Amino acid sequence: MTTADALPMVFVHGTRFSAGQWSPQLAALGEEFPVTAVDLPGHGTRASEPWSLSAATRVISSAVESLGCGPALVVGHSLGGYAALEFARRHPEQLRGLVLAGASASTRGAWAAPYRWVAGLVPRVPAERLTRWNDRMLRRLYPPEVVDATIRSGYAFHTLPAAWGEVLGRFDATAMRHVAAPVLILNGEKDTVFRSGEREFARAHPDARVELVPRARHLANFDEPAAFTDAVRRFARELRAAAPGAPVSPRP
Repeated sequence: MTTADALPMVFVHGTRFSAGQWSPQLAALGEEFPVTAVDLPGHGTRASEPWSLSAATRVISSAVESLGCGPALVVGHSLGGYAALEFARRHPEQLRGLVLAGASASTRGAWAAPYRWVAGLVPRVPAERLTRWNDRMLRRLYPPEVVDATIRSGYAFHTLPAAWGEVLGRFDATAMRHVAAPVLILNGEKDTVFRSGEREFARAHPDARVELVPRARHLANFDEPAAFTDAVRRFARELRAAAPGAPVSPRP
C-alpha cells in the first residue's frame, strides 16, 4: 500500500472528553484506514499536562508521525476542531484533509461571552458532581457501545477554563485561509450554535464544503454515529482518489 492509498486519520476530541469519544469511528474505519485518536493536554492519559494550543498541536503532529503514512486527514470536534485549525496553520505539510465537526462558529466578539461565563463557573462546581451529571446524561441519551469508552476515560473539567480561555477570542472564518488542504465542515443539523458561522468558514476556503448530519446535535458522532462515520469515510475516499501533489495553497 502506498502512502497515498493509506490516508491515515487522526481524531481530536472535544471539550472535557478524551480519545474515547471516537471509539465508534475508530472501530468502523480502522479496517480501511490507519486511524488513531489523541488525548489533548490536560485530558485523558495527559490529564496532568498543562493545556496550551501549542502543546495540542504538538500532540496532533506526533500522532500523524506515529502512523508513518505521511500527511493525515485530521478530524476535530468542538475544542478539538479549533486545535486542528491551529495544527493546520502550524504544520501544513502534515495535513491531507481537515474535518471540522462542531467547530465552525467564531470564538470572537459577543458570541464568546456565555462561554467565558461557563468556563469561569465550572471550577466552582465539585468535579464529582460534574462527573455524575455527565455520566447520567451520556447513559440516558446514548447506547453503551457509543459512550462507554468516554465514561471510562473520565472528564477534564479542570482543563476547561484554560482551554476555552485560549480558544475564545482567537478563531473566526479567517483561520480557514491558513488551511492548505481540502476541508469538510461536518455539523449536526440541530447544532445551531456551532453551525452559526459555517457559511462564512466555507466561503473563506477555496476547497471547503458543508455537510450536515441529519437529526444530530453538537455531539453528532454520538447522536448519529453511523452517519457521521459515513461522511468522514466518503471524504477520506475522495482525498485518497484525488491526484497527489496538488495541495490547496493557503490564502495570504
